[in-house]
Amino acid sequence: MSLSFYFKPFIYAFLLTLAITPLMIYFAKKLKFLDIPKDERRVHNKPMPIGGGFGMYLVISFLCLIYLEHDKPLWMLLISSTIIVFSGLYDDKWGLSPKLKFLFQIIAAIFLIIGGVKIEFFTNPFGAEDIFNLINLFSIPITIFWICGITNTINLIDGLDGLAAGISMICAISMFFITENMNHVAVTLLCALVAGSCLGFLPYNFNPAKIFMGDTGALYLGFIISFITIQGVMKQAAILMMFVPVLALGVPVFDTTFAMIRRKLQGKSIVEADKGHLHHRLLAKGLNQRQTVLTLYAISIIFGILANLIADFKSQTGLVISVLIIAIIILIGIYTGMITGKEKK
Repeated sequence: MSLSFYFKPFIYAFLLTLAITPLMIYFAKKLKFLDIPKDERRVHNKPMPIGGGFGMYLVISFLCLIYLEHDKPLWMLLISSTIIVFSGLYDDKWGLSPKLKFLFQIIAAIFLIIGGVKIEFFTNPFGAEDIFNLINLFSIPITIFWICGITNTINLIDGLDGLAAGISMICAISMFFITENMNHVAVTLLCALVAGSCLGFLPYNFNPAKIFMGDTGALYLGFIISFITIQGVMKQAAILMMFVPVLALGVPVFDTTFAMIRRKLQGKSIVEADKGHLHHRLLAKGLNQRQTVLTLYAISIIFGILANLIADFKSQTGLVISVLIIAIIILIGIYTGMITGKEKK
């Protein structure tokens, strides 16, 4: 398909989200869906409408029904994403424990697996035709781990106006070009819908924000992106394809991974909030909200370009380069204190 084929769905997603978000602001205020700052981690100082991600969910789901084939994977995606969204809505309004959040994510992941969305096999890049099949005993838990992991990475970086929406848009665009090159029409179209919807939400969410997407939106976007990565690249029989989405989602994946390791090393719960995320550190360096978000957009674009380049390499070359890139990122994480919590002087 030509790129122009995906332009109309992208524009529809953009315009519909642009149109529906003011309604989300109105109803959030009416129904008292408000984020009230309660601790020092919050960067806003007044109650803000929350749950704006519900509009993106409505738009993307509606356009999926129009543009995508009504097959089992689509119906399971719609059912599972609805579970994610309503758990997010409940959390935004009343609060939900981390354990219950994970439970809903696992249930949603199981629905995707029922729809045939799972990581099943990969090739040995250093052996000719060897294919390692992941029998269901391993395939299902690996798939659940991946879905829950990616779902939460977007949620955990949602700490500044426009950050999660912009990063999700950049990730969706990166995956758009990767999946389009692989001729995965349905997944590529979904990438266009996600990117368009995020772009339509940003005018209301970029600093100074008029509404937050909340867990409703952050968990939903993470969940949809996890679906895209599995259906788009991780069903390819090449272990290299495991690294492509990791790089495309570089900012949220590494920031979340480093946060979990850091908290563990400090004797804290891995789900305990702290101010050690990359955006907190950039703010501490003197950048304002807009500068911090734009800096992270730029880093995410670089990761996206790297992911697209890696996807075009031969398996062995791409694998070696991917490992080297990740090793460099880990060293940077150690040096800056992102992993250890202790910054080098």
